[in-house]
Amino acid sequence: MKSLSLIVVVGLALTSVEAIVAPLTPSLLTGVVKDSHGMPLNGVMVRVSDDASGLADNVFTDAEGKYALSTRLSGDVVVRFRLPYYQDETRKLTLAARRPVEQAATLKRMTVSADISESLPSAYHFGNLAFDKDPTAILSRGNVQRDCAGCHALGNTVSRAPRPLEQWVEVVKLMQGYLGNPDPKLIESRAALLSAGFRGQAPNVRPVFPVDAELHTAVIHEYKLESTLFPHDGDISAVDGLMYTVDRTGNQMVVTDLVTGKSVYIEQPPSTRPAVEGGNSYSARSTDPGPHSLVLGKTGYWYTTNAGSDEIGVFDPKTRKWKDSFVLPEPARYPHTIRAGSDGIIWFTLAASSQVGRLDPISGDIKLINLPKLKPLGGAGGSLPYGIDVSPVDGRVWYARLWGDKLGAIDPKTLEVTEFDSPVEGPRRLRFDESGALWLTGYSEGMIARVDTASMKSEVYPMPEFAPGYRPGPYALAIHPVTQEVWINETSTDRVYRFLPKEKRFIVYPMPLRGTFTRDFAFTASGWACTSNSPILNAALEGNETELLCIDPNGAGPRK
Repeated sequence: MKSLSLIVVVGLALTSVEAIVAPLTPSLLTGVVKDSHGMPLNGVMVRVSDDASGLADNVFTDAEGKYALSTRLSGDVVVRFRLPYYQDETRKLTLAARRPVEQAATLKRMTVSADISESLPSAYHFGNLAFDKDPTAILSRGNVQRDCAGCHALGNTVSRAPRPLEQWVEVVKLMQGYLGNPDPKLIESRAALLSAGFRGQAPNVRPVFPVDAELHTAVIHEYKLESTLFPHDGDISAVDGLMYTVDRTGNQMVVTDLVTGKSVYIEQPPSTRPAVEGGNSYSARSTDPGPHSLVLGKTGYWYTTNAGSDEIGVFDPKTRKWKDSFVLPEPARYPHTIRAGSDGIIWFTLAASSQVGRLDPISGDIKLINLPKLKPLGGAGGSLPYGIDVSPVDGRVWYARLWGDKLGAIDPKTLEVTEFDSPVEGPRRLRFDESGALWLTGYSEGMIARVDTASMKSEVYPMPEFAPGYRPGPYALAIHPVTQEVWINETSTDRVYRFLPKEKRFIVYPMPLRGTFTRDFAFTASGWACTSNSPILNAALEGNETELLCIDPNGAGPRK
């Protein structure tokens, strides 16, 4: 691996100690980027990458076209300049400590419609489908987005490839299988929609992307995860500062040192439970654990929702070994999102059996809480309990039902369940801020909401729309523990979002790779916002490699 040379602060929150690591003097790359008429370009993403280490660093030009990247990389690197509607400029350089390199660039406008089409995020291909204008219709934009774009981004380079109708029928059969609704008429109608909409035609829409001033101070770090199949949720340990990511398909825990960039992969043993056939992928059971979500418990162990084997996995970060899993009783199916209360009790949603689970990791006691019966929305066969979190104020456990447009609250002592209408359609993942306000994403319509759980009054904030009618798909959100700002993962615009509650304003961060699909944010003690980048299939992500992303909002040095 090439030498790392960026000063990184990794916090040890439990001991209030910060270890400042500065291995070497950083390499410095500066320059000015202009257009073919000599005018400076604002917001150009300057990316320095090294294939050997799988690391990359990114900064953005300011209003004068200037950039300054103090990078951890040295030796032979690739530098790429990128701005919407301009052709990429790529070149090879050699960087060395104490030898600043100046690199100017001139970007040319794209003029070929096919080139522009390929550069547009999936939202602008998906948005061109001939949706039913009735918002309640099964082929409405909101229902198709909630039903068909939740695990992968429809309109990305893989899913928008032209296919004959009979192939689309097979694809939609698989998708509806996950939804638990193999209705032949629905499959045929959706296959026809996709077959007609994805025929290689270039969309005419030209979204206008903002260049927020905050981009000028941001640095985006990338860490390639070469030995993963489907890295899902990740979190950063307050004990050792390392990032832990579960690989849903690869059945492993990935431990990443954000200072060195090195990752260690620890395979999870197969389950000893017998496999169970099911009518769909959610109701079946496999011997593959399929870790999906994770949380660090008060015991010092990581607990994972093993969606494949219907168990709660246990990982010891000190020994880096998997311990015996907690076997969930019948009829628990597909443990999904997992969180921990301040008392150490573990709570998780059960997506396929419409339940919430409660685990005492000390006694091993497991309780399953049945949720109220609910008619699923859209084309789903179930309401799919999805996100979950525990209130820091009263300890109540709140969850969202993605195909039910409901929020629910569980009394942690009596286990009594109360449900409410969601203020947004397609409520997906949710988090509490330190005041006890509940924040959630509305995946179907591109909204986020803040809910006062005492009064159930809510405020809804539409996410930025870069072209009229083309809505983003907010997947998850997390609350920065210090600033209380809301960081939002998104699936179809190749961007992530930061919301400032006091200003009621979004900041938009372009991501380095096309086909980006981020999962859940976690935060370092020094303020980085980190997430996994893993679409389905991996080929949909530029470079065909899954990765971790970390955004340092204030990491860029001054321009000179």
